[in-house]
Amino acid sequence: MMAAYASSASKKRLILGVTGGVAAYKVAELVRLLTQSGVDVQTVMTQAACRFVGPVTFQSLTGNPVYIDLWDANALHNMAHINLSRDADMILTAPASADFIAKLAHGMADDLLTTLCLARDCPLMIAPAMNRQMWENPATQRNLSLLRQDGIKIVGPASGEQACGEIGMGRMLEADELAEAVRMVFQTTPLLQGKKVLLTAGPTFEAIDAVRGISNRSSGKMGYAIAQAAAEAGATVTLISGPVCLAPPAVSKFIAVVGSEDMLRAVQAEIAQADIFISVAAVADYRVAQYSQQKIKKSAGKLLLELVPTVDILETVANMPKPPFCVGFAAETENLEKNAAIKRRKKNVPLVVANLAQDAIGSDQNELILLDDAGKHILSKASKIEQARRLIKHIHLLYNSPNKKE
Repeated sequence: MMAAYASSASKKRLILGVTGGVAAYKVAELVRLLTQSGVDVQTVMTQAACRFVGPVTFQSLTGNPVYIDLWDANALHNMAHINLSRDADMILTAPASADFIAKLAHGMADDLLTTLCLARDCPLMIAPAMNRQMWENPATQRNLSLLRQDGIKIVGPASGEQACGEIGMGRMLEADELAEAVRMVFQTTPLLQGKKVLLTAGPTFEAIDAVRGISNRSSGKMGYAIAQAAAEAGATVTLISGPVCLAPPAVSKFIAVVGSEDMLRAVQAEIAQADIFISVAAVADYRVAQYSQQKIKKSAGKLLLELVPTVDILETVANMPKPPFCVGFAAETENLEKNAAIKRRKKNVPLVVANLAQDAIGSDQNELILLDDAGKHILSKASKIEQARRLIKHIHLLYNSPNKKE
């Protein structure tokens, strides 16, 4: 839960935009969390949002009138779209529908909320929520890309069961996750403001022939969550990802790769600009010595493959003459702390994040153990985005320690 603000002098004011979508019901709980933490919430709803949740709900929870109509004659000087944002610390739109995102990306202003966002002089954050196919549609992804270029912060969505019964990306983040995202923006100085973070995520696929390959069950969820948390903390994030079934989070640069050699080349091309390197990807340890351009036909006999080690990307970066601050991951099935500690010493990195592979792979929750020079720090089981935010805080502390490894 968000920490309460110290005094009324430091009280933050949030404009909460609500657009049409089933996820609007979650926003009532978000308002409750925000107001309990001392945030003054002013709600602006679209006409479509009113079909899902009544304005009286938000008026009761916030103690403030709810604005809906661009032409409301009761607004000061009939200028709600100007006056509402002038003393606001931030605008958050949740849920942000595909329609709203499209309007925002192209500067349209045909209702109070879109006009308010266009006329704002404060930061804007959106929490998308929509059907998975709407989310994956190229038009939606183009619009999101434009919003990122404009400096609009995008949080979520998550993958999960949707109101339509389908399962996939497009589910709005939960109320507590959004409240934490707001809290991080309201920090006096974001933890990683001005820092450049390079991060790898997902598995790699090492081709055997034209159709087969060696890979692993990494879903990429933890790496994508850390990329999102780093972006929330103000960092400029470059995400290099192996093949996963996830839509990229709102990062500054996204690079899709397939094999370990592809990932290594991408890291080498970006590493000079990085302040922090977080190696989350489950890179295959071996690849075939001889790749076959054609499909290897099945026969009655055994198929023998010669495997050779892949290049260790984390170790390569950590042993550069002037490496960035390096964070490694250790996914183990037994002797977790012992094996993770050996990995940290071998690769000469200041921080290794350890987890049990059988519990972590594919799951939406995780328990982590952080190993650094001070010993071990246990992060009790929580959602991966919550663990990611905890990890970013720990990285911030270590990165700014006077005793950090260079």
